[in-house]
Amino acid sequence: MPHLTSTAVRTALGVPGYAHPLVAPAQWAELARPGTPLDWVALDVCAGPGARPDPHCLEAAGRLHHTGVRVLGRLDLAQGVRDHAELRHDALRYLDWYQVDGFLLDRCPTGAAELPDVRRLLAGLRAVAGPTHLVLGHGTHPHPGYAECADQLVTFAGPWSDYRWSQVAEWTADYPPDRFCHFVHGVPRGHLEEALRIARWQGAATIYFTDRTGGRGQGDPWEAMPGYWDEIVSRLGTGVSE
Repeated sequence: MPHLTSTAVRTALGVPGYAHPLVAPAQWAELARPGTPLDWVALDVCAGPGARPDPHCLEAAGRLHHTGVRVLGRLDLAQGVRDHAELRHDALRYLDWYQVDGFLLDRCPTGAAELPDVRRLLAGLRAVAGPTHLVLGHGTHPHPGYAECADQLVTFAGPWSDYRWSQVAEWTADYPPDRFCHFVHGVPRGHLEEALRIARWQGAATIYFTDRTGGRGQGDPWEAMPGYWDEIVSRLGTGVSE
């Protein structure tokens, strides 16, 4: 069942994580421009928080916080095989060094069998971080029980060729659109409005669309801004996508 979203729903950008600020300083500076329609920006220093505070990441995170943007530390769950103590250790480093507002838990499991373990991990993160924004990066629709233990779920992450024919899980209709995120790469400029319609129809209020592509040696499609960044910012900033 599709969602029937109202004009009161604000579609905003969730940024899965750009290249290191030393490599992409202009892109991180662009994110800190006041008025950019951002829900949150994920920070991945070095496959996690790194071994010591990074001055370039400290500056980038500080700029975003100064403009009121929520910064999340990226934690790789590796489909549930990483040790909880190790993940909490990384979370504390993110909190101590970069004052993050929450975490993007990438490569999160999706099955019912793994749900209790993920619940325990999230409880542990809340114990060390207090009130914190937790996003589960499934990349596909998980067991519906995951929606009860996190603030947001990434229910699609993949190419436009799959997204344009994708179907939303019926259980998502029980939750508001601001609980779901869609990340789509390889979206041609001419299909940007269509992609926004799909997100609206499927009930995902946090999105990231890019014309960059990934896989087969092409690198991470999320590491750089889309070529139509100004256009998507304009569409979301003026409410065109609602």
